[in-house]
Amino acid sequence: MVPAGAPGTRRGHPGRAPARAVRYLGAVANENKKRAARAGAVTLGSVLMLLMTSPAAHALYRDDGDQPGEGLSVFETLGLFVIAPIAAFVVIAALVVVGEKAAAKRDSTTRNIST
Repeated sequence: MVPAGAPGTRRGHPGRAPARAVRYLGAVANENKKRAARAGAVTLGSVLMLLMTSPAAHALYRDDGDQPGEGLSVFETLGLFVIAPIAAFVVIAALVVVGEKAAAKRDSTTRNIST
């Protein structure tokens, strides 16, 4: 008889099928598995939301009373969807850096620490 805690034995519940684990190449910690599962769930959710909302953007037939405007030029499209988000990111990052530097000047304990 094999002891209960011997290597290669599974301790499961009687009457249940053994759980099948995902096998990875190499050792992966449980935390990494959880992170990968969470990232996969978030990615799947965002892709499903994108697919559910995209049919309205790709409508083949116009609705009654639909009056579409002129299309955007290449420069307007790049400005709106590339340059504007990058500029917003730079402005927010600059505000955070300025705020951190101002907070560091006000904090008296950081000036007393010598390295």
